[in-house]
Amino acid sequence: MLIVGVLLNIVGLGIFCWAPFALATHALPFFIGMTVGIYSFQAGAGPFGAIVVGFVTAGFTLVVGQHAFSVARSPIVRLAIGLLFAVPAARAGYDVTLAFAHLGIPSEWWRESFAVLGAIAVGGTAWANVSMQTDIALRSGAASSPIQPPNGPTTTGG
Repeated sequence: MLIVGVLLNIVGLGIFCWAPFALATHALPFFIGMTVGIYSFQAGAGPFGAIVVGFVTAGFTLVVGQHAFSVARSPIVRLAIGLLFAVPAARAGYDVTLAFAHLGIPSEWWRESFAVLGAIAVGGTAWANVSMQTDIALRSGAASSPIQPPNGPTTTGG
């Protein structure tokens, strides 16, 4: 029974370490969805309506952000959109890593060091997820694949 408890603790810790990386891209949509959901609840939408409005807003924010990142041609605009997703994720990674560090590290300096490294890792993961999950949108008339040679012989004569 003791072995099962230890194994379940390892699995639980693994899930808590995996979650910040897997959910890092969704920090900005979560924040916006929660903000709009709370506002709609205070405006009188009721609990169910506020939850629905929050979920729809969060999903819309994620889709619009990824589409805007894929459509943007300018590196500066892509940088700004990527930072909109990466900065909240880095902040969330900092807070989660600092909370984990408080569990077992007595030195304040080491806790802060691990928290900063966690923020960099989670923010970088969010940046990579935003940039990899979107395909660059094509302009009208642009080919979607490399130019293929025509079938058959291309020269005449012999």
